[in-house]
Amino acid sequence: MDRRIAALLLLATLTAAGEEAPAPTAVSLDDIARLRTVAEPSFSPDGATVAYSLAVKDTERDTASTDIWTVPFAGGAPKQLTRTDSSEWKPRYAADGATLFFLGDAGAKPAPRADPDDEKEEEDENTQLWRMPAAGGKPRRVTDLPGGISDYALAPDGRRAVVVAEVGRNVGSKAKVPPPIETERFFFKEDGRGYIDDRTRQLFIVDLATGKATQLTAAGRDHWHPAWSPDGSLIAYTAKDVGATDADLNYEIYVQPPQGGAPPRKLSTSPGADGDPAWGSGPAWSADSKRLVWLEGAEDKWIYYAPHQLAVADVATGAVTRPSRTDQWYYAPQWAPDGSVVALVEQDRTIWLARIDPLSGATTWLNRGERTGYEFAVSGKGGIALLDSDDRTPAELYAVGGMRALTHHNDWAAKRRLGEVREVAFRSGDAEIHGLLVLPPDHDPAKRYPLIADLHGGPVYQHGHEFDLDAQLYAAAGYAVLKVNPRGSSGRGFDYARAIYADWGNLDAKDISAGITHAIEAGIADPDRIAAGGWSYGGILTGYMIASDPRIKAAVYGAGVSNAQSTFGVDMYAREYLLELGAPWETPETWERIAYPFRHPERIRTPTQFECAEADDNVPCVGAQQMYLALKARGVPARLIVYPGENHGLTVPSYLVHRMRSNIAWYDRWLKPAGASATAAAVSAPPPVERRIPSRRDR
Repeated sequence: MDRRIAALLLLATLTAAGEEAPAPTAVSLDDIARLRTVAEPSFSPDGATVAYSLAVKDTERDTASTDIWTVPFAGGAPKQLTRTDSSEWKPRYAADGATLFFLGDAGAKPAPRADPDDEKEEEDENTQLWRMPAAGGKPRRVTDLPGGISDYALAPDGRRAVVVAEVGRNVGSKAKVPPPIETERFFFKEDGRGYIDDRTRQLFIVDLATGKATQLTAAGRDHWHPAWSPDGSLIAYTAKDVGATDADLNYEIYVQPPQGGAPPRKLSTSPGADGDPAWGSGPAWSADSKRLVWLEGAEDKWIYYAPHQLAVADVATGAVTRPSRTDQWYYAPQWAPDGSVVALVEQDRTIWLARIDPLSGATTWLNRGERTGYEFAVSGKGGIALLDSDDRTPAELYAVGGMRALTHHNDWAAKRRLGEVREVAFRSGDAEIHGLLVLPPDHDPAKRYPLIADLHGGPVYQHGHEFDLDAQLYAAAGYAVLKVNPRGSSGRGFDYARAIYADWGNLDAKDISAGITHAIEAGIADPDRIAAGGWSYGGILTGYMIASDPRIKAAVYGAGVSNAQSTFGVDMYAREYLLELGAPWETPETWERIAYPFRHPERIRTPTQFECAEADDNVPCVGAQQMYLALKARGVPARLIVYPGENHGLTVPSYLVHRMRSNIAWYDRWLKPAGASATAAAVSAPPPVERRIPSRRDR
């Protein structure tokens, strides 16, 4: 009998016999390592099995890695297929269901080995395509492309795959001394990739038996998200027009025969982005190969502020229709066997799964409630596996239709004493603002608590009903956590999001201040113990808050920038800056206005901890460093923390723990002068000095 099932039966027996189940315990920093990340569900052809990836943290080796698992869709114990020192992800079944393909970033070691004496595959640091028996066995590498591959799609004949691989003069170079980086590109830097020279992402057709790769595309442009039609006749993908500049965001959808010989044919017709790679999904085929669905953006100037909508093309005629135009964001549309479109739809503090009629636009919700969906898979039989979370449950896979749990990788969370999560609403000027409030476990309604305003990134993003370990750790340390969705957030439509367009730090900062006032007037927050903090745009907004609201007595400014001029050409957002703000030399008044925390440090009295990731090309360390020195020069207490080798999203387990430990300790230092909380004191030991940086991968 499975050990987990046996343990649950024993617990049920003891409870039935009158024995009390163990009392829930408080969350701790150790739970950061316990949190597993389920992702990338994919059905077997018969719809009976779901393959997925599972990311775990190894605290002994101080690394994070991802493995491939499967679980029966009807219910049952999951099975781990890979167990390696590296990572494997993006599983996809062959058409016959007997073989499972995936991406891997090094020589894989099977779990269990079919033959312990088998030679280990030659290791390759680059990401390549791998295959293994779907029931388990020895993985074998399929491709050996210089520089590796970043994406793939299988052909319906089971003999070929289309992969995305980089082509360029220095791709795959094994020189001990790296060659100089030379570029004439506008977009020459990207987080996780670093500097980009002349290399471009091209499509290759790979023979799955021999590994031979034949280049399909040859234009000097990038290609993303290939999708092979079910009848095998066409490959759809995202790219830009031949000769288009990479200074804009106007991506397009194309189709092309896999054998080549015919030029690509453009299907998209909108003036803005179609299938923008940043949205995480490309074109998807209907089962009859006659239609494609993808995400369509507004005109370029609105970049990420405008909700992306559904676009459906008749592949034969090229006619494009736009069903179900709403004022909300759609994500990851796919076709169901019945000809409907299934997609995630973002709303106020939630993301639900919907079925949309592509002709009438009629929408049927497939799940509802205070929850957030992330990604899903639709089987050829119509079954849907959804990755979903709520306030008390980390993301797991569910069978849609009753929301039956398929995976239980984070059952430890049910044993924690969590803080209550409440919805809040209040006025800020002429707008109604929404958010969430997390209270300390067992909070006393008669007591006021120190308050942390937790500021989300984006800016077009939102706090939603999902498991938030950071907020629960703050709550366990005795803080109320206010998670405001100020103007500029997603979930409430285009006008709400674009309210801060080219006007950062104005209405959004006022909305955060109004939320703090609301928490004070509600008797929850102690007006003398207010803090604010965030990462990315949350760090940027933290800068605006400490320069505009003197009630804030402590702050954590993570991966932010308060002098955007200094990051023009240094970070990866020059295109977005030009579209929204204009060039610094053409609209200096706009750039000066949004830089007021750096231009006017005399307004700031708040002790602030600055944090950044050393290799971050998204929001480089220059932003934190400048503000840190601006405060130090004026005698304001400040601290700087730099995480070596990390990109915008931290991955090293000890760094994740260190960040939260440091944040709690900083807030305690300035808001609890009588002594640190028990939670912070229990984890006050310094982090390990020696660590191994995990392998990186661009997903």
